[in-house]
Amino acid sequence: MLTSDFDYELPVERIAQVPVEPRHSSRLLVYSRKTKEIEHSVFWHLERFLNPGDLLVVNQTRVIPARIHAMKPTCGKVEILLLKKRDDLSWETLVGGKRIQAGMTLTLDGGPGVEIVESLEGSRRIIRFTEPIESYLEYKGEMPLPPYIHTQLENPDRYQTVYARISGSAAAPTAGLHFTPELMAALLQKGFDFAEVTLHVGLDTFAPVNEDDPQTHTIHTEWCEVNRKAASKINTAKKNGGRIVAVGTTTVRTLESAAKAASGDDLIGECSGPTGLFILPGFEFKAVDAMITNFHLPKSTLLMLVSAFAGREEMLRVYQEAIQEKYRFYSFGDAMLIL
Repeated sequence: MLTSDFDYELPVERIAQVPVEPRHSSRLLVYSRKTKEIEHSVFWHLERFLNPGDLLVVNQTRVIPARIHAMKPTCGKVEILLLKKRDDLSWETLVGGKRIQAGMTLTLDGGPGVEIVESLEGSRRIIRFTEPIESYLEYKGEMPLPPYIHTQLENPDRYQTVYARISGSAAAPTAGLHFTPELMAALLQKGFDFAEVTLHVGLDTFAPVNEDDPQTHTIHTEWCEVNRKAASKINTAKKNGGRIVAVGTTTVRTLESAAKAASGDDLIGECSGPTGLFILPGFEFKAVDAMITNFHLPKSTLLMLVSAFAGREEMLRVYQEAIQEKYRFYSFGDAMLIL
């Protein structure tokens, strides 16, 4: 297995720059692992492909406006992207700027002081604020859109799922962006149900794998939680014959992490803490029966995950058809349902 096995050519015009309106009008490619057939639909018609008793599991994490601007003592500009909170004052970050070394202090416009505590690999730094940064982010922070999106986002809420509740992500769990309150209400009315889990998404999730052998790639840990209520709902749905439909690769990683905590005849157990689960072809899925996902970057851990679920050659074939059918790719793009 080579990283190059997960490469494909994507015309730049297929990268979605803005989300569609309404959210549920995005296109939906449906792929059956059993028949290998592809069907084209729209997200509003998701119910047509679900069975009675199926449970949709969503990631309720909320993206924080994690991009802020600072200034060096020399008045040079610095961009800070908050990745992971270490304690009340300290964060793991990406810092854009020249010669940003440990011991340096930075200035925020109208905000707390900043000290570079430790230099990690590349542009990663541990920084410490003189006071908690959360209130400053509310009026000065910017949404951390992926670098392939060049169009300004008019409404920051469009980079949040409608069910986002627990703040902590540096990026959106994008498969969930297609749901609207109207669609969720319609699904509930027709007898389908939802369960909520949490995984705070880090930017490493979306980064390409640079190693020739993906098995040597280090995936950074992300915090996830499946509480007692969610675990009970998921286990009950499975025992009653329903399928567990993971909304997004982050939900897949959360559920498969929770499967390691299962006891007795339960599908999953409660869990709370960091997960470094890296899903590659050959992985044995224990919790997930179907997944909703967007179209992912070449050579990314996410493309490797869906290839583990549905087969690498089949996923590359499906992606080529999606390109030919002019589907929209990446974070603001269309969706795929893998059954």
